[in-house]
Amino acid sequence: MLPLWAAVLSAALAGVLMDLAFPSVGLWPCAFVAVGLLLLALDGRRIGGAILVSAVYGAVFFPLLVFWATRYLGAVPWLGLAGAETVLTSVALVPIALAYRWLPRAWPGARSVLLPVVVGALWAMYELFLGNWPYGGFPWARLGMTQSQGPMAPVVSWIGVTGLSFLMVTAVALIIECVRASGWRRPIALVAPAATVAILLLTPLFPTSSTGAMRIGAVQGNGTTGFFDDREPYGVIEAQTRATEPLIGEEVDLLVWPEGGVDYDPFQDSATARMLTRVSARVDAPLLANTATERGDNAFNTSFVWNEDGATGQTHDKRHPVPFGEYVPNREFFNALAPDLVGLLTREYTPGSNSPTVEVGGIGVGLAICFDVIYDEVIRESVGAGAEVLVFQTNNADFRGTDENLQQLAFARMRAMETGRSVVNVSTVGTSQVIRPDGSTVSSLDANEAGALLEDVELRSGLTAGVVLGPWVQLVLALAGPAALVAAYVGSRRRP
Repeated sequence: MLPLWAAVLSAALAGVLMDLAFPSVGLWPCAFVAVGLLLLALDGRRIGGAILVSAVYGAVFFPLLVFWATRYLGAVPWLGLAGAETVLTSVALVPIALAYRWLPRAWPGARSVLLPVVVGALWAMYELFLGNWPYGGFPWARLGMTQSQGPMAPVVSWIGVTGLSFLMVTAVALIIECVRASGWRRPIALVAPAATVAILLLTPLFPTSSTGAMRIGAVQGNGTTGFFDDREPYGVIEAQTRATEPLIGEEVDLLVWPEGGVDYDPFQDSATARMLTRVSARVDAPLLANTATERGDNAFNTSFVWNEDGATGQTHDKRHPVPFGEYVPNREFFNALAPDLVGLLTREYTPGSNSPTVEVGGIGVGLAICFDVIYDEVIRESVGAGAEVLVFQTNNADFRGTDENLQQLAFARMRAMETGRSVVNVSTVGTSQVIRPDGSTVSSLDANEAGALLEDVELRSGLTAGVVLGPWVQLVLALAGPAALVAAYVGSRRRP
């Protein structure tokens, strides 16, 4: 066991390296080193020491990862988000420390294999906890997402992102146990870590079937879509329209605009409706656009399909409005803490409940609006409903010049591999990309530039194992990890 001072330093270094594994740096091997350092820091710790070590890791990692939250609103929301994740991490990683204390005592002969598997399962439980609570969770920092540019990314097409996180942690824990037991002197002891690493490195993408192509135009208008941008009436839709002009006269099956690419609700504002109808008619293609809409007393972040005849009736509302960005939970409480910031958010978005899939020319198009890309159930529902291509609409204007858009783009790339679908990721200000089902990039628009992409985007059908088995993998890991920990506690108490 490391001395406490060394464990604290190890946890801090783990936080730095984990951040380097995510874009913009994107050094994916750093994720494995970070996990190793953190496990060594947790090994043997009692509850108090484990809380301290976990808190140090979180207090270094999360502020670095989400530093983009300071771009316009300053330190308060950044520290609030990073602080909340740190507090949750300080508690949620404690079971791993307890596993290192209890399992070897309960089952001494099973340490080299069983302990790493339980540690991997408990890590998966930690990620699921942060990804679902509070206020819908924040699954932005999942370990598996660091591998979007690495050779292990295809694993997600078999067992999902949570499954990849589990295998990564298990592999690192196995290597630690092998080294601890001087396993390199006994070749048989190397079988488990070698097999786990081989699975991570050699797993191919789960196959899906090609069903043709759809010619999609994606437009990045680079308009004034930020919260604090100076806006002119209809300035955003006009910027999108100008950037769309190179596509006029081209063969287009679907025109896609980003989240927030329309200033006003076309279902309420006739001028906006006429402008959308004109764009669709000039391009001679249905337009998938997005804006804030109102129905009764509720406001929604809504994507909709519009054509030369007007609204088609196909809409999708964002499932997970961003807490403190698109609505304020427990507004009275937080208004007392930060009235100036909370007062900026006058509109309260309502979570959507309609399908994240629309149909264009008989082809299912799966949708995820901005941060919804990080929520597994939205992606799985769209593919399960028959989506043959995925379109992710986002507005990164409030994070210009930060790592946020590159992190989100990496998540989009992982979703392509997980589902076996092409992805069209279109942003108001960049970076926009068309991504193949294998995660490679077809074409791209740089950030802070207006432009349009036009590609024959491959369509795919069939469900990957990652889509079908992913929820079951999560359930099994979420139950098995704590169950093994409880059994280890009982067993350790019975031993003299």
